[in-house]
Amino acid sequence: MKKSLLFALAATALTVPSYADDHKGMSKAEHDKMHKAHQERLAKILTDPSRAEDSKRDKYRHPAETFDFFRLHPDHVIGEYAPGGEWVSRILGRYVDDKGKYVGLFFGTKTHFSDTAKEGIKAGIAKFPADVAAVSGRPATDFSAFSLSEIPDGAKGTFDRIIVMRMLHNMQRWNIADAEIKAMRDLLKDDGLLGIEQHRAKADAPYSYADGKNGYLREADVIKFMEVNGFELVGKSEINANPKDEANWPDGVWTLPPRLAKGETDKAKYEAIGESDRMTLLFKKRP
Repeated sequence: MKKSLLFALAATALTVPSYADDHKGMSKAEHDKMHKAHQERLAKILTDPSRAEDSKRDKYRHPAETFDFFRLHPDHVIGEYAPGGEWVSRILGRYVDDKGKYVGLFFGTKTHFSDTAKEGIKAGIAKFPADVAAVSGRPATDFSAFSLSEIPDGAKGTFDRIIVMRMLHNMQRWNIADAEIKAMRDLLKDDGLLGIEQHRAKADAPYSYADGKNGYLREADVIKFMEVNGFELVGKSEINANPKDEANWPDGVWTLPPRLAKGETDKAKYEAIGESDRMTLLFKKRP
């Protein structure tokens, strides 16, 4: 299985934007060797027996190809927006090395959220390091988390990568997207990259359906939104595409696995479709 993952990564590399800006000063041979080592490190994590349950979703979420597309390196400072301390954390918590850092970036709480929700976010921030430590086998002091409305002194301009995994629709429907994305932009280094995986609406979907409340957004709208907020698209991939997804479910994306919101009703039909059709986009911070 490990070998097949490496083959998949090699095939996907054709769609990955150039690594020319990463680790400047390296020769091509040195860079290729480094890239292969990163792929092997990720493949080893993904094939570990401890991921027996998590790996059941790999056929829909393609972690090896997705994280390679996002150009994540073990020695990077990597921020995950709205982390659950679960599926992604169990990978990235082990992927970063002693030179890197994995940080949970939680919702900014100055707007939208109720007092109860704010307390929940605060609790999530407090326990994130311990949650990741528990699944990574590393000390909690290796990890950190903070709210985007309370960015620590010195954190701005220090992140190599930030990933937003199927959360942009919530940011849009809660009217916090502009503030959150701008805060993430501030955290990135000048050559930093931001990766987005997002449920994808049909290109001609009406705004009344693709405004976030159903989980789906139009790809063109996402790209335009990111450009307005100081980013430039550097690559897109069909790694997480699913042409079986009609993306017009009355109950939204939650109709499909893993949520299966309709319960036993037409369960076999939705399981056969699989998880949602998703865009996978990579942006760089624009000067």
